[in-house]
Amino acid sequence: MEINALMMDPKDNVVTCVTEVPAGQTVVYRKGDELCTITAKEDIPYCHKIALTDILEGGEVIKYGESLGKTSQVIPAGCWVSHKNLFSVPRDYDSEMLSHKS
Repeated sequence: MEINALMMDPKDNVVTCVTEVPAGQTVVYRKGDELCTITAKEDIPYCHKIALTDILEGGEVIKYGESLGKTSQVIPAGCWVSHKNLFSVPRDYDSEMLSHKS
């Protein structure tokens, strides 16, 4: 199996497809030393994200081990994560920095 998606951090709930992936095709990625797969339920454009698990409405999309934002609707596993179902949430970096210093 040829890898066609990248996981940036083991905590991520999405991977980024490095090729265009048509619905029904297998997405292959590494999670540490493990080779993992998921079937695309819809077309995933080149360099876009696919959900690895069901992400509930209002749930966080995690990439690089960090929140990219929250979902505006349920995103089932195998579906495209895009600007149509993900929105940014302002972060309080001062509070985050203080909590790391404790």
